[in-house]
Amino acid sequence: MNVIRRKAATTGKHSMSKTGKPKTKQRTTKAPKRQTKAERIIALLKRPQGAAIAELQKVTGWQKHSVRGALSRLRTHGFAIRLEAKEGRKAYRLAQVKA
Repeated sequence: MNVIRRKAATTGKHSMSKTGKPKTKQRTTKAPKRQTKAERIIALLKRPQGAAIAELQKVTGWQKHSVRGALSRLRTHGFAIRLEAKEGRKAYRLAQVKA
């Protein structure tokens, strides 16, 4: 005959303390907000030298076509991104928008 045993009710998140009051787990500090891959791309594009496709690939872990797709998506969201070739290096940069 198989008998199924159940765990005690005190093994959950709010188990009882020795004083009879329920224990609660409280966070004292919030974890820092993680930077999204799009935010990482924007940070690299803001640099004066901009960012090459290879640099953006390394930061995001994406393939070339995915990086280019993300750049296109940023353009549709209003970012002015330019491709500049200087000293044999092609780099994408955020363009200065004149108001």
